Formats: sequence, structure tokens, C-alpha cells
Amino acid sequence: MPFTQTDIINALATVQDPDLKKDLVSLNMIKDVVLSDKKVSFTVVLTTPACPLKEKIRQDCEEAVGQVVGDEFEINIKMSSSVTSVRDKGPVLPGVKNIIAIASGKGGVGKSTVTTNLAVALAKTGAKVGLIDADIYGPSIPLMFNCEREQPEVKVIDGKNYILPLEQYGVKLVSIGFLTPADSAVVWRGPMASSALKQFIGDAIWGDLDYLLIDLPPGTSDIHLTLVQTVPVTGAIIVTTPQKVALADANKGLAMFRQPQINVPILGIVENMAYFTPEELPDNKYYIFGKDGGKSLAEKYNVPLLGQIPLVQSIRESGDSGLPVVLKDGPTSTAFMELAAALAQQVAIRNAKFESTKRVEINT
Repeated sequence: MPFTQTDIINALATVQDPDLKKDLVSLNMIKDVVLSDKKVSFTVVLTTPACPLKEKIRQDCEEAVGQVVGDEFEINIKMSSSVTSVRDKGPVLPGVKNIIAIASGKGGVGKSTVTTNLAVALAKTGAKVGLIDADIYGPSIPLMFNCEREQPEVKVIDGKNYILPLEQYGVKLVSIGFLTPADSAVVWRGPMASSALKQFIGDAIWGDLDYLLIDLPPGTSDIHLTLVQTVPVTGAIIVTTPQKVALADANKGLAMFRQPQINVPILGIVENMAYFTPEELPDNKYYIFGKDGGKSLAEKYNVPLLGQIPLVQSIRESGDSGLPVVLKDGPTSTAFMELAAALAQQVAIRNAKFESTKRVEINT
């Protein structure tokens, strides 16, 4: 054979990950290089199953190896994934690779709808996903997942009670809505709500997860501080509409995570209700709440615009029926799948470039 395993590895060392700007070999993304009669096979381990550049990486690898082995050899590339993490594996959530806060300065911008569809979209790619509904006073995740009448089981370990998260559409779920009557109001002071969030984090059996999404309440409150004081957060997403009043509040939400004593990376902005598209006129866009407000916010703070989600009737209907729109076919489902890929991409970039976020230690 005119070439060796080393020749194949050297060829693959010329292929860069488009996001991380390093070659696949130094990133330890090439595994199991095998040469046999007229066949070369190897595995590319991507940083996430939701990688949006999977096909480009495959083609680049095939081209690089093809220049070494020629046309007579078959090139067999297996694409797998292992989600990256820079979290210190402490006693809290030891099996969770990435904790992602999803926030909005203002209520009513569709944050929980975005979180729901994002979680399901990530699960659809093959990632292990969990979701904590941290909106203690207005939990909507149970309704959106069609399990508002269900209750999680409790498991006793060493004399202590632990919550077993419910699982729906491939996503593990915990919400105060599972633990209180559906029609009752949660009338608690801040410390009680914070205590509930700590229990959802530390007293639930989450197991191994690639992504744990935290659906935060609107504004900047005790809950936000409790989260960053309890666990090191990988990064935050800010959800807004293009409307000026929503953007003004989104500014505050973003600024909170960027405060020096909190210092949580912003993974990007999601512009929800970016435009209205009537079902009977799918090519028309009506900018009811203004145009490109989320895009302008992302440019102002030099953070990615992860996606622009349209305002369409099917999203509202799917939320009310408890069947997330990302599970159906159509352009809206595609928008959420693209959003999941963009988020996974930013998490991988963040983990490659920055150290672990530290747990906040301030008394406020």
C-alpha cells in the first residue's frame, strides 16, 4: 500500500473545523483510522449532534483524503458526536455538560414557546436534553408539553427525597406546575421561589445531559441570581421581539448577565415574532412589531443573532395543544431546527474559546 495511517492523519490535519478555526486532528475529532484492501475508514467526532456544518466537514475530509489515496480507494466516513463541556464536575448536576439560561427582559415575548421548541429540536438531533421551568409564578412548560395533569415520581436515596423528572418528546422536565394544582396561583415571596429552583437543580435526578435549559421568568429577579449562585452557567440566550419596548427590557436582561460579578457569556439573541406570515400567503412578510430589532440588538452588543422566528398561527395553536410546532413539518419547524443548530454551534465555540463560567459568589 503506497500510503500509511500517518499519511491519512496528516491529510486530515489540513481540514479545519469552520467554527473553531483549528484542524480536526489537533481538536481530537478524528478517531479509528483503518486501512484495508481498497478502503479507508475513519470517524469524525463532531462537537454536537446538531452541528449545522456536518456535511461541509464530511466533504472537506473526503477531499483531503482523496488527494492521498486516489480514486481507486473507497473512503468511508462515520460521523458521530460528543457534546463539549468546560463545566467543573462538582456535586451539583455532575452529569450535565452545559447549563443554558433562557431569559427575556419583558414578559409576553414568547420565551417559553422558544424554549420548548428549542429543547425538542435539540432532542430531535440526538442530544440529551433537560428543561427546568424556573418561571415559578407563571409556569407554562407543563401546558406546552401536554403534561399539565401529570406529577413526577419521588425516589428516596439515603433517606432523602429526589424528584424524577418527567419525560416528554425526548426532553426531561421539571416545573412547579407539576407540583401545584393547575388552577391555583403560587403566592410566594422571593426566597421561597428561589428555594424551589434550588430543589429543581439539586434535588432532581437529571442523569447525563448534553444541554439543560433553564426557562427563566421575565425581568431580572431573585431567580436569576439564585441560578448563577447555585451552578456555573455555560451561557445565556436573550429572547425579544423587534418592538422597542421589548428591546429596551432585553437590553437590561443582557446587561445583567454581563455584569462583572456575574459574567455569564451571551450565546446569542433570538428575535421572536420577527414578522407575520398568513397561512394563505406563505411568501408574504408583515413586520407588525417592527423590523430587525433583535438583529440591531445583536449588532450593538456584538453577539450572534441565533434566529428570527415568524409570528404564525400554527405556533400558538401548537403551544395551546401541547404538541410543539417543531414536531410538525413546515417552515416554522425548520426555523426552530436551524435555531437549535445555531445554539449548539455557539456552545461549541464558547467551550473552545473560554474557560468555565464560575459560580457567582455575591450576597445580594
